[in-house]
Amino acid sequence: MADTVNALADEYLELTFTADPLWATLLGLPGHDDALPDRSAEGEAAFRAGCLDIAARAEALDASTLDRDGSVTRSMLVQQARSTVDQLDSHQVEYGISNLFVSPAPELLALFPMLVLSDEDRTRAYLQRLRAVPGYLRTVAGRHREGLAAGRVPVARLVRSAVAHLDRYLAAPVEEDPAARQPLEGELAAERGRLLADVVRPAFAEYRAALSELVEHGRDEERVGLCWLPDGEAMYAGLVRHHTTTDRTPEELHQTGLELIERLTEEYARIGERVFGTSDQQEVFRRMTTDPAMRWHDAEELLASAREAVARAEAELPRWFGRLAQAECKIEPVPAADAPGSPAAFYLAPSVDGARPGTYFANTYRAEERDRFTSEVMAFHEVVPGHHFQIALAQELTHLPMFRRVVTPTAYAEGWGLYTERLADEMGVYSSDLMRLGMLATDSMRAGRLVVDTGMHALGWSRERAVAYLRENTPMADLEIGDEIDRYIVYPGQALSYMVGRLELQRLRGLAEQRLGSGFDIRAFHDTVLGNGSLPLSVLDEVVGAWLAG
Repeated sequence: MADTVNALADEYLELTFTADPLWATLLGLPGHDDALPDRSAEGEAAFRAGCLDIAARAEALDASTLDRDGSVTRSMLVQQARSTVDQLDSHQVEYGISNLFVSPAPELLALFPMLVLSDEDRTRAYLQRLRAVPGYLRTVAGRHREGLAAGRVPVARLVRSAVAHLDRYLAAPVEEDPAARQPLEGELAAERGRLLADVVRPAFAEYRAALSELVEHGRDEERVGLCWLPDGEAMYAGLVRHHTTTDRTPEELHQTGLELIERLTEEYARIGERVFGTSDQQEVFRRMTTDPAMRWHDAEELLASAREAVARAEAELPRWFGRLAQAECKIEPVPAADAPGSPAAFYLAPSVDGARPGTYFANTYRAEERDRFTSEVMAFHEVVPGHHFQIALAQELTHLPMFRRVVTPTAYAEGWGLYTERLADEMGVYSSDLMRLGMLATDSMRAGRLVVDTGMHALGWSRERAVAYLRENTPMADLEIGDEIDRYIVYPGQALSYMVGRLELQRLRGLAEQRLGSGFDIRAFHDTVLGNGSLPLSVLDEVVGAWLAG
């Protein structure tokens, strides 16, 4: 039987669910609720071969026989399958050790509380998943040792932070385990408690011991980038392709970041004059980073600001979008056990089955040291009109194959989130010039990411040089600069996706405005960008081009 594009899309999605069954469960899609990812070298090799096979079969389809949706699906399928190969070829599981949830052990502790146990079958599958934790962690520890033997070693500082994270986890009573947050009763609750005490926590203790042995072999803070590892330049180039969905080189992106940082100076001068009475950028930064009035009083004040900002943005959506998302988004603090190593904010998408709403997590850890002025811009980026709005809309495109509704290329998603930070200003939903300074601050951070991510991983920068660059060129608090730099070290290339995606969206919008003139409709443009699911930037260019031609 000949391949069809939708059948290939379904096959690819099933392949990715088999490789990452936690993702399937988070989406609320059945069939993988009892499994954990296979992090073995053999498992990744099989996944890689499957991706190459699907990419080749998709390329072999006769494009002339496909309708518009089928053509977009084919292009996206080829790009995503080959992009996954780039990611696998980076061997990240071997050296990507930290306390951040993109690392193998923290990922479990972060995601287990998010899994919905809506019925007895799912609960029993969850218990089976807990039984699989020891094997999963032993496999991961084995990959760390394989990486060590191949010269792909982690950064010692981040291994120490991972050990400290596990120490906090293991010191807490079993009743407070993240994997026990879902309410259960009777026999199922008792079995979960037994598994956590006798199976899961001992496995984490064993893994913690394995990590402690790696510290002495880890890279120092002078050699934090991939360029210091064997084949590191090729691995980083692949990750840049994977996260940006473009062929732009690290050197190009580094220069783009430097130019963007320079261009922000004029905006800081203009808005800084209105807020602080000075146009001197360093004085503006000093006031933003040292004035006690720029910090929160407590966690509740931080959360209230985010909720109020989202409500204002939601009221303005119909003027800017024709299609509106239906899924709810909750705003909650990052769980206390995870907060010390977590970013300032992040978002968890709703499940496709509606069992779990979207959730925006704001980090309230040491709230009195966190920036007041970034609260609104982060809420717009993560919730409305940013990630939640975009991802929920994609899930609701039921005429598309599931692949198109749930796969989210990083540059599209993060580019959209960053694009909406500026869009929120057009919408008039920032509450003050101080909050507009927050918009500039996050612009500086995303432009700075182009500089420091490429600086560390391609140009050999030390951690301290990267920290110093952000301290000099952004008004970020030292607490957040350190967390950000450690994130870039352990998650190479991902930080590039934000600005690369936004610049492409702005380019496409400018092209549409030029081509259509007075006929340009911002709602129609946004509906075109969002109405096809999340797309690689190269495919988005095709979609917008077809819309303009039509």
